[in-house]
Amino acid sequence: MSPHADPRLHKPQWWKEATFYQIYPASFRDSNGDGWGDIPGILEKMPYIASLGVDVVWLSPMFESPQKDMGYDISDYEAVYPPYGTVQDVENLIEACHINGMKLILDLVVNHTSDQHKWFQESRSSKDNPKRDWYFWRPARYDEDGNRMPPTNYRSYFAGGTCESVQEQYQRQD
Repeated sequence: MSPHADPRLHKPQWWKEATFYQIYPASFRDSNGDGWGDIPGILEKMPYIASLGVDVVWLSPMFESPQKDMGYDISDYEAVYPPYGTVQDVENLIEACHINGMKLILDLVVNHTSDQHKWFQESRSSKDNPKRDWYFWRPARYDEDGNRMPPTNYRSYFAGGTCESVQEQYQRQD
């Protein structure tokens, strides 16, 4: 019998048993009337969130970003995107979650960054840079007429090609 089929052998793991509540900061609650949801707005709603019985607040990207990829194009993992608030606001959110018996998970994607991130800038600075292999670099692609093409022909699940939003970035690398 599988250990998952026998409740006597099941070892609870919080991330498998927990109820998560995901928040995209920009569209959750605007605390200062600037048209952007923000972390102070989330803090205002903590009693409501706690009343739902959730165990974990999952905060979608809130790090510094040029916002070309909904915040997943992080330019600084140590800073908060200013319209969302400050590092202190995040620390206050952590504390509020803990006071209410919840955990906070930050949506942190470290396997891709913005072209404005210092790691990317250093990696592209020269072919012999020690951080060169932190990113994949390939020769540019051209069609039969000599026009620059996107780096891949991968299709997006949502619409269009996956590289359409970054095609200008690749054109700047020539």
